[in-house]
Amino acid sequence: MSRSQYPYPYPPDEFDVRSPDDAPVGVHRAPRSRWSTVWPFLLVAALAVAVAVAGVTYLSRDPGTADEAGGDTSQTQPAEGEPPAEGEAPAEGEPPAEGEAPAEGEAPAEGEPPAEGEAPAEGGDLTTLLAAADLGAEVRVLNASGINGEAGRGQEALTAQGFTSVAAETFSGDNPPEATSVWYTPGNSDTAAAVAVALGIPAESVSEQTLRQGDVVVIIRSALTPAA
Repeated sequence: MSRSQYPYPYPPDEFDVRSPDDAPVGVHRAPRSRWSTVWPFLLVAALAVAVAVAGVTYLSRDPGTADEAGGDTSQTQPAEGEPPAEGEAPAEGEPPAEGEAPAEGEAPAEGEPPAEGEAPAEGGDLTTLLAAADLGAEVRVLNASGINGEAGRGQEALTAQGFTSVAAETFSGDNPPEATSVWYTPGNSDTAAAVAVALGIPAESVSEQTLRQGDVVVIIRSALTPAA
């Protein structure tokens, strides 16, 4: 439609001017550089390489490292025949190492004297018991058997075993024990055990008592059978 065909005339403006034939058409932005189109692809490639390297490193690590980092709480048991490390208790059922005291509740090894304050063991080696005894302790042998000279016989037997302070007397109390007994004051259990074995008195007849005189008292109710 030509200008003369418009129903109303209008003044000319910039749109009525025709552009030159070589002028650019539809250009609204400045041209982009080659780097601006390439760097996003390089960034994606670098991230992919980093993820791949991290994955390979994780999968190829030493399994033992994880145990160490996590704090392995399992304890290595000593090899068979080896003693346990210092501070460790021996395994259940194993005897204590040589020179160690037996655990609480266990009986002492054969031939060892009982610990002070414990009841003396049944019988026992007289030589070992005498070595642990106080041979200078005051021992009183009291005759309540009605057998003449039995207290003196006990005195002679103890003196022959090395005791140096033994007295032979007649029992003067009202209620003697039913069986021949050995009584001792606290701290004299080893001495009482040696006296009992030397006179042939069973261990169950030895007990700790409160005594008015002496460290160990023997009350005779039947004939003695001193050790040879």
